[in-house]
Amino acid sequence: MDPLEDPEGTDISPGAQQRVLARHAQFVEENLKRNFRANFIHGVLGMTGFRLIYAPTIIPAYLLLLTGSTAAVGLGTALLQLGATISPIASGSRIEHRSHILPYAIRVGSLMRMMILALALSAWFLTGNLLLVATFACFLLLGFFTGAQRVAFQMLMSKLIPLSRRGRLQGYRNFAGGLIAAVLAWFAGNYFIADSWLGNGYATTFLFAFVLTSAGLVVLKTMIREPPAPISRPEMRLIDRVRQFPELLSDRDFAAFLWVQSFSTGARVGAPFWTVYAGQLLGLDGALIGGLSFVFLGSDTVSNVFWGPLGDRYGFKLVYTGALLCTVAGILFLIFGGSEIPIYTAFILLGFGGSGWMLASATMVLEFGNLEDTPMRLGLVTTVEGAIAATGPIFAGLMVATFGFAPLFAIVLAAVCLALGILVLRVEEPRKRQRTPL
Repeated sequence: MDPLEDPEGTDISPGAQQRVLARHAQFVEENLKRNFRANFIHGVLGMTGFRLIYAPTIIPAYLLLLTGSTAAVGLGTALLQLGATISPIASGSRIEHRSHILPYAIRVGSLMRMMILALALSAWFLTGNLLLVATFACFLLLGFFTGAQRVAFQMLMSKLIPLSRRGRLQGYRNFAGGLIAAVLAWFAGNYFIADSWLGNGYATTFLFAFVLTSAGLVVLKTMIREPPAPISRPEMRLIDRVRQFPELLSDRDFAAFLWVQSFSTGARVGAPFWTVYAGQLLGLDGALIGGLSFVFLGSDTVSNVFWGPLGDRYGFKLVYTGALLCTVAGILFLIFGGSEIPIYTAFILLGFGGSGWMLASATMVLEFGNLEDTPMRLGLVTTVEGAIAATGPIFAGLMVATFGFAPLFAIVLAAVCLALGILVLRVEEPRKRQRTPL
């Protein structure tokens, strides 16, 4: 049973709570160096592999190659996000009563990686409509396990890494992983894809991503020392837990943060079409894919060294604000740029914005409300993001196919600006609020 789990509903004395929290803090401090290293190595390997998949370059170009349709690019992205919409709340319900999260995290992480392997095998051995069906099925399942993994791994980090160290961990991890990913993305575009390594450059890229991410999972499983949860909820039915969502939203800052996340997801809706748009202007080939991937992931990488320590020192609302400003600037360069220099500049700014957004949004959500509600807050935020990101690319693909890119970019720009306004005016920096530390 978890240290502070109370199935009979009776109160635990404040003295007992303080003792349990003190023991937890001592365990975290004693194992901090080992767990910091484990999270860092896992993150570097995982990020290197997953960014080859999720960067807004390789997958859109692959779908465009298979179908020749911008609508299909939107559909593939939508399926990735649809899967991530279904699973987070269920994942939060599965772990919020558990004393240890690592076994569950390893299971869903393994299943997620198997979908990347399935993408590679499908690309090698299937053709025609069967290849399309298998690819879209892999996207759906990859998204499903991604959503579940995100909740589990963020909650695991919140148990193992003190609040004052999370920004640096994620920033340095993202820097190292992103630097390697940028080089590998350039190599994949210019060699794997351009030269059709092993008969299919895209399949080779997917296989390489599978190997890297699997190695990261092995490191996490063998190195992590996880303490029992200091506070958790009694187990309850998912439907009963969902009925308690209004209690989570009674926190006005968290409710406003959820609106910010919803509108800022608009930038992700447009992301699959950035490379397609650049390809129409500059000519889509392996060299362009590699070049854009390199500058996008490279700027993402470099900015993490700045974003992480900044968030640790001043709070992640400032990081979130800066990230949204970079995204606005990047979209403006896309809209008004028509040549190579402004397009590459746009991808640099969008890389800065994307890294700051990921770092700030993932960390801020851990800082609102009660500790025992953290898994379900993660699930709720991830589900809302996923729902928007799942439906948006379908309409975006149809819009691009019918009206071109200008209306899409204008809508995305308006959504990000609205997110920026709500963040600045309605969300208080959660570090300023009183909360029991974890």
